[in-house]
Amino acid sequence: MSIDPSAARGARSSQRRVRVYKTLRTAHLERALAMEPADIVYLESRYDFDGELARRTAPEQAGDLRAAFLVARRGYDEIEVNEPAAIDCVRRSMYVVAAVRARDIVTRRRSSVVAYAIGNIDPSDLPRPRHPWARLGRRLDERLARILWRQIDRVAFGTETSRDLYRDRFPPLRRDARTVLIPALPAPCACPDQAPPRNGEILFLGDLSERKGFDQVLTAWPSVAASLSMARLTIVGRGTLRAAADDLAARDDRVTFLHDPPRDRVHQALRTASVVVLPSRRRANWREQVGLPIVEGLAHGCTIVTTDETGIASWLAAHDHHVLPGGSNSDELAGALVRAASSPLDPDDVLRSLPTDDSRRAADSWLFGSE
Repeated sequence: MSIDPSAARGARSSQRRVRVYKTLRTAHLERALAMEPADIVYLESRYDFDGELARRTAPEQAGDLRAAFLVARRGYDEIEVNEPAAIDCVRRSMYVVAAVRARDIVTRRRSSVVAYAIGNIDPSDLPRPRHPWARLGRRLDERLARILWRQIDRVAFGTETSRDLYRDRFPPLRRDARTVLIPALPAPCACPDQAPPRNGEILFLGDLSERKGFDQVLTAWPSVAASLSMARLTIVGRGTLRAAADDLAARDDRVTFLHDPPRDRVHQALRTASVVVLPSRRRANWREQVGLPIVEGLAHGCTIVTTDETGIASWLAAHDHHVLPGGSNSDELAGALVRAASSPLDPDDVLRSLPTDDSRRAADSWLFGSE
């Protein structure tokens, strides 16, 4: 979707802060309305890009070099960039930071560069590209990631695994840089018509793919259905396994599939769910950082069934959610789903375990704060 940048030019001229992202998704737009006021400059959008939210937040689309030019020209005091472990974003972030630091030399002041970090894979551990030029580009990006890390003034870690990654695999930050750990947890959702969840209602939300474990959910479902007569499965999302979701819903009247519905329908599914399942698996170039379906499930008081690949696995386990090893099979997943669906946590207890303020918003206030 194309957003007319002139629509927000007046607001932009008065902003001190900017968030420079490579990829923009609906979650960013939703949070932008509640976080510290800031402009948004992005390169590309995700499939779930919400046009109405985009009109309200007025993000500006720009390529890497133009993003650097805009940030330097507009004189922002505080600049958020993608974290260094996001290797495919490193060049964009470095262009921006280089332009900002050059401006700082001219103006004889130091702008604040900040980052929110949930990355949990060292870029040097990623599979090597086959083409010689691509391998050379990867080595350059790895070097740039470490240079970028040294240019950041404030880092808010959203998970312990991310904090440990940067501590163990990246060079030390500058002495005057500051860090904080704020676990990536939501505040309770402010849904206006929160309804009691239906017992046995299991929800898979998100990308219908193997890395998210959707194939295991499909394989585990017959065992769950046979063990619990009250169990129902709702599938919400889109992805490469859509045909399998369509087929299961057509064959089983206890299964409902909603293909890429609007956000209000997603919230409705979350309000009626008792259990949210996201059995993510690690891939060579990917590991679940947190899992937005997990976060949204918690915000609606759901019991979570997931794997230890998520960066908040230790918190989930400590609060009696169901956390399986990343290599678990479909039988083990079925057992966890039966236990969770037959004896879910009290939704009020789940909501009471959450912070009163969304952790991403709290992290943003700290990143752009004066304390």
